[in-house]
Amino acid sequence: MSTEENNSQETGAEELQPEVLETEQSPLEGETPEVEGDLVQLQTELDVAKDQELRTQAEMQNLRRRAERDVENAHKYALDKFVGELLPVVDNLERAIQAMDDNNDDIKVLSEGIELTLKSFQDVLARFKVEAVDPKGEVFNPEFHQAVSMLEMPDQAPNTVVDVFQKGYTLNGRLVRPAMVVVVKAAPNNTGEG
Repeated sequence: MSTEENNSQETGAEELQPEVLETEQSPLEGETPEVEGDLVQLQTELDVAKDQELRTQAEMQNLRRRAERDVENAHKYALDKFVGELLPVVDNLERAIQAMDDNNDDIKVLSEGIELTLKSFQDVLARFKVEAVDPKGEVFNPEFHQAVSMLEMPDQAPNTVVDVFQKGYTLNGRLVRPAMVVVVKAAPNNTGEG
């Protein structure tokens, strides 16, 4: 190869290189607004997808917690109806004890047997977190008490429970049956002039 051919090839190569560079740069320069638009659109779609994923995860976590709470409540309050059906038995045992005359020796033995039966029954209820609501002397609470009668008693504070007809019961803190009570009502104001 002669020097002249070498020079012409080098010159040709040199001439080709700038064209190649221009060819490589021109498509990028021409598509830059489209690429930037696509990039912005893709970023927006990515942000929306991330937001949806976070919301879905939060919803699943809330659903899981709700299901756990429902299962816990189902275990905790499964005995609710059963306890409600047994409470009249407790009431009847208590009434039987109150009605007995302890002066008679035969009835005294029977009374002691009923008291022991009632005590064992109450122990079983306590073991299963069933608690009696006996509010005599307490302030009336409509969440746990049901007023069946109201009396005027000047020596007692208004809204005080003075008598309990029937005890109430709770299961794990939730009301099974309200206590049926007599409540003191406020004395009427004597503002009339006489």
